[in-house]
Amino acid sequence: MTTTTAHPYDPLTAEEIEKAVGVVRASHPQRGAMKFPLVRLDLPDKGQVRAYDPSRPIPRVAFLVVYDPEASAMFEARVDLTDDSLVSFKHLPGMQPPIMIDELMALDEIVKNDPAAVEALARHGVDDLSQVQFDPWSTGTLPIEGVDARRRVIRSTAYVRHFTEDNGYARPVGNLVFVVDCDTRSVVAITEGDPLPLPPESGNYDPGSVGPLRDDLRPIEITQPEGPSFTVSGNVIEWQRWRLHAHIDVVEGLVISDVSYLDEGHRRSIVHRAGISEMVVPYGDTSDDFYFRNVFDAGEYSLGKTVGSLSLGCDCLGEIRYLDAVLSDESGTPHTVANAICLHEEDYGILWKHWDFRYVEQAEVRRSRRLVVSSIHTIGNYEYGFFWYFYLDGTIQFEAKLTGIVQTRAVAPGEKPAYGTLVAPQLDAPNHQHLFNMRLDMEVDGPRNTVVEVDAVGLPIGPDNPYGNAIVARRTEITNERDGRRMCDPLTARTWKITNPGVRNRFDEPVAYKLVPFVGPTLLAAPESDLARRAEFARAHLWVTRYSPDELHAAGDYPNQHPGDGIGQWIEQERDLADTDVVLWHTFGTSHLPRPEDWPIMPCEYVGFALKPVGFFDRNPSLDVPPPAGHGAKSCHSAPQQGDGDRHGE
Repeated sequence: MTTTTAHPYDPLTAEEIEKAVGVVRASHPQRGAMKFPLVRLDLPDKGQVRAYDPSRPIPRVAFLVVYDPEASAMFEARVDLTDDSLVSFKHLPGMQPPIMIDELMALDEIVKNDPAAVEALARHGVDDLSQVQFDPWSTGTLPIEGVDARRRVIRSTAYVRHFTEDNGYARPVGNLVFVVDCDTRSVVAITEGDPLPLPPESGNYDPGSVGPLRDDLRPIEITQPEGPSFTVSGNVIEWQRWRLHAHIDVVEGLVISDVSYLDEGHRRSIVHRAGISEMVVPYGDTSDDFYFRNVFDAGEYSLGKTVGSLSLGCDCLGEIRYLDAVLSDESGTPHTVANAICLHEEDYGILWKHWDFRYVEQAEVRRSRRLVVSSIHTIGNYEYGFFWYFYLDGTIQFEAKLTGIVQTRAVAPGEKPAYGTLVAPQLDAPNHQHLFNMRLDMEVDGPRNTVVEVDAVGLPIGPDNPYGNAIVARRTEITNERDGRRMCDPLTARTWKITNPGVRNRFDEPVAYKLVPFVGPTLLAAPESDLARRAEFARAHLWVTRYSPDELHAAGDYPNQHPGDGIGQWIEQERDLADTDVVLWHTFGTSHLPRPEDWPIMPCEYVGFALKPVGFFDRNPSLDVPPPAGHGAKSCHSAPQQGDGDRHGE
């Protein structure tokens, strides 16, 4: 088969998934029970991507993680889709693949059919099992008494629904945890404490449950009579001199790549590839049914598999275009998630404005607009919206929107939680964190870059600063991986410039983009804890490494039931970072101390970062943005007369 593609980073098609799975099955017929937790594109060499010519297609290779539950064995496979041949099939002893969706969906049946589990539920006041939901929790490497650590297990907790649409998180079954062996499909351990009464209140938030709705919100209509300003060809998007590729990866979720800007007729590269390398959600409650709760949503749960279909008027407003996602289930069967990525434009207020009030009656103002590339992922009780924004002035921004339902635990009547917040009677929302790590494979005007830490520093009084008012930019080049672990400093407005020493602007300075970080927390778990070893990436705001095609995930490729791997070990190589191909790994997120206002459903929390040009352009690249409609009219630009404020909506 000759495989052609519109872009070398296009994800596997349904046909390619079927062929890759078929080749693996045919090559190992003795493993009839094989499952396929991951099926994705094996990324081509970056040099091939840079030099890509559609008339000379790059060979397409599929990467598969294969699991044989009968042998409890995991393998990595690569299949050449050009000639449908098996390139490699490698056993990874002792490793566990990500938790599979069919394993999660089997929990209800496994627990409900286990006599000891049914008896335990009855002791906790749960006799009707028809509406009980069982949530999965990855177990990490924390020991479970009586359970061999080599078994493939997940823990499970129960929540009671009174009807199908009921919010089960309003009624968690306290002090009861089931340990399920995914291979034998059996309950192998039960952790049980004193029974607690179910919290008494409903947690439903649909229109029929919340009472009368507001009747004074009037419609907002967003129209573009001439259509959007962007074009889409396959997974490639072009808008206002920007060009980029977007797709859903089975592990990372929404990925953008091959990001470039057309500057005075010359297309200039900025970002080679960017995606969530890992995210960890650790809970801070020490109780027996919570101490183990931390999840690696990318590596343990395959973030991309959780993407949902988006709909106009609900998730996106305006003149929308969508991209579908083709994914594979664990049987190796492809399926399409329609409308997985939303593309649209948004007005974003003022781009720039000035009124020379001394001499000129009219101001000059331009409206900002941004291209939005987004997806939404549902992982258990939480939703994560991932939004990439591209602006007219050369700025790139990433924003994660956190919403959904906070995790809950039952507490005794009158008990005040030590590690959380009461959000309803006898219902505690434990303290926790959401920590993302974005892998930024930068390519600022080419692959040879150097990262420079920049601090705004006030100088002490001295001969060169007699009045004590001097402010300088203190620059620290990060030239080796041993110095590549960095922390934010809000007092110095710390940023990190990705420079290209070989390309100079008109001021003879290296062209650059800077990472403007999200100044937030790092991992709060004790440094010697099991979690801190497994989530070492979350203990620093930034890591800088030299590019390696084998380093894609900050906590390692397979964190499920693994003691720790990834970025902390990579930097021990102490590779040089000056004037070379570098990768930035930015950790950002929030420490969530829940509020009663977060219940029964949580308003969006926003975290993210920006990439801004610094001498990449010789001047403001948005000068040629046309004035808004009505330019020159008094209501738009002229100097307001005294007392005109109300009439002009000021």
